[in-house]
Amino acid sequence: MLPSMSGIRIAVVGAAAGIVFAVLDGVVNANPFAQRLYACYKPIARASVNAPLGMVFDLIAGIAMAALFVLLAPALPGTALVKGLEFGLIAWFFRVAMGAAAQTVMFNVPGAAVLYGLAGGLVEMLILGALYGLALRPR
Repeated sequence: MLPSMSGIRIAVVGAAAGIVFAVLDGVVNANPFAQRLYACYKPIARASVNAPLGMVFDLIAGIAMAALFVLLAPALPGTALVKGLEFGLIAWFFRVAMGAAAQTVMFNVPGAAVLYGLAGGLVEMLILGALYGLALRPR
């Protein structure tokens, strides 16, 4: 059981975060600058993005991250906002930084594309962390 937090509240905040996640993914990854940087993926990229499936994945991730935040927040120091930002940094490390490290090892990806992905992912995860911290208000 999640500590002192309604499952419905977690699901609603998580779903909202999933929508924010999808929008931020679009802004960060679909802009002309990012498209130029990510041209190295063109030979293995799909002709078009499956947006509905991507939205489902972002909603699931948003809800799962909300539940994880509620579980981990009591162990994080600081105010609700600081806890959210700390959670965002943790999520960034495991989701974005480790993914970038794996891509660097497996593919010939330009450094600028890796750095852009790291920076864009950091902004995304901090925004989501702040949303969790402020909307779920851990003790």
